[in-house]
Amino acid sequence: FPFLLVDRVIEYQPGVTAVGIKNVTINDNFFPGHFPERPIMPGVLMVEAMAQVGGLVMLQPEVGGSRENFFFAGIDKVRFRKPVIAGDTLVMRMTLIKLQKRFGIAKMDGKAYVGGDLVCE
Repeated sequence: FPFLLVDRVIEYQPGVTAVGIKNVTINDNFFPGHFPERPIMPGVLMVEAMAQVGGLVMLQPEVGGSRENFFFAGIDKVRFRKPVIAGDTLVMRMTLIKLQKRFGIAKMDGKAYVGGDLVCE
């Protein structure tokens, strides 16, 4: 099944920005192992969810993207500020800051929030 970590897109400007949400529930398949006594959304999955929102920014070929292939090439200075737990709504904003259209390389700024508090950047 698809590994989708975005439940809904609430803002979208092709080639500029996108905002998506993930409703974190105790039924998410990562909670039984992370951690059984204190379920916390794994940081790597927050980053993956943000990357999926970032992919939406570049979805349109006319802004330098592709509908066929996306490659996640790296992360600079990621920080996890607060734990994300079941019942939280993770709001992720990805904004394009640099595009090398010739090579199809995009650099983005990403931030994720729960209730207005920064949880990941």
